[in-house]
Amino acid sequence: MSDNRKLTTASGIPYYHHEDTQSVGPRGPLLLQDFILHEKMAHFNRERIPERIVHAKGSGAYGTFTVTNDITRYSRAKVFSEVGKQTGIFHRMSTVGGEKGSADSERDPRGFALKFYTEDGNWDLVGNNTPIFFIKDPKKFSDFIHTQKRDPYTNLKSATMVWDFFGLNPESLHQVMFLMSDRGTPYGFRHMHGYGSHTYSMVNSNNERVYVKFHFKTQQGIRNLNGEQADQLRTDPDYAQRDLLTAIDNGNFPRWTMNIQVMTVEQSKAHPFNPFDLTKTWSQKDYPLIEVGTIELNENPQNYFAEVEQAAFAPAHVVDGIGYSPDKMLQGRILSYPDAQRYRLGGNYEQIPVNRCPFMVSNYQRDGQMRVDGNGGKGPNYFPNSFDDIKPDASYIAPPEILDSNIADWYDRNGEGENDHYTQPGIFFREVLGDEDKKHLISNIVGAMSGIDGPKRDLIVNRQLCHFFRADIQLGMAIAQGLGINLADVMPQERHA
Repeated sequence: MSDNRKLTTASGIPYYHHEDTQSVGPRGPLLLQDFILHEKMAHFNRERIPERIVHAKGSGAYGTFTVTNDITRYSRAKVFSEVGKQTGIFHRMSTVGGEKGSADSERDPRGFALKFYTEDGNWDLVGNNTPIFFIKDPKKFSDFIHTQKRDPYTNLKSATMVWDFFGLNPESLHQVMFLMSDRGTPYGFRHMHGYGSHTYSMVNSNNERVYVKFHFKTQQGIRNLNGEQADQLRTDPDYAQRDLLTAIDNGNFPRWTMNIQVMTVEQSKAHPFNPFDLTKTWSQKDYPLIEVGTIELNENPQNYFAEVEQAAFAPAHVVDGIGYSPDKMLQGRILSYPDAQRYRLGGNYEQIPVNRCPFMVSNYQRDGQMRVDGNGGKGPNYFPNSFDDIKPDASYIAPPEILDSNIADWYDRNGEGENDHYTQPGIFFREVLGDEDKKHLISNIVGAMSGIDGPKRDLIVNRQLCHFFRADIQLGMAIAQGLGINLADVMPQERHA
């Protein structure tokens, strides 16, 4: 077989744009016609049964969201309609890359997914315990997750795969820094912050739109494990699940404060970098946190499989007053998350009690596997019809959005300004981490990169070191020395301290 094989679709059609999704302008929404994205994600969603491909191991609980501050000037969503209002929630927290039997102390991001049972339908806010992610285009998602799973030859976890991908995708550096710090090994689920991660939008009663990011600050206080402590806790692989379950059973209900950052549409256009880039944060100095409310977990599920394993979240599920943004990763997940749930749980997964909207649901969806709600009885299964009184409500008409371009392309051909992958990781290292945290970060990176092996080892190690140098010279030097690397071999030509 020739080594010069062309990249093709499953049907054998050669194509070029494997990592960039066609969009309306460099910051615009993605196009449905880019079927490569759909093929990649649809196939990826079907690679494992019945375990979740990502976020396989997790814990969940019921609780309440209580509004503590008026934000109706930003959003007309009924969930925020008045101070003191309470809404039922289901919250699932998880590791990301490991299988169901993996240890809770693995170095891994933690999923942070919330389902709000609002009178306007279920709102799913799906994020992580970090405000950023490894990639900014959804076409890369399946490739990224493959590197976090098992090598197809050895069936073992592979540091070589992991760091090869990171080095070839410098946009991952910001999240890699978070992951390799002690934030990558939180002490259970109760002592970590949560984030919506993506940029969303809010619309108020005057149809005025703003962009927002969601932050959830733990009221239990931050606790992380260092590398040695995390390794020791692998002997108790379910400690985080036990900790959450026991705390709630004992009446020690964990709480988080919900905050938002707000950016106007005009500010987003003038922002120095793409504000919809999931690998970057918004400065809290420029866009301070605004308190919204409190979430409290106060009821454990009665059956883990029925309520936690079958819980299904999708960022596509937003309610009136909350909307999407041109965040490319969000746009990709609008498609892939519901597709994953339909594959894993069936086309009627939203009838499973934990996913069911507790208020009126009226539509013309019928049949399919595991239909359990009467299937519409003898009523009509089409619209419009002359027999029922179900009508669209004009008060829910969404305001139009103005697109910033009418040019459809796969990437910004002149977008060097979009590709600053080093400034924010450098700030994280110099200004956010304390001296002890920096030592742990360097130690964790050295330990992880020491596992790189094979004939491409030097190439992969040196490539990644160049990224660390560009983020911060002292960071790069410390890691290189820890790996026993000659600094003259890896010092980059251009340094971005």
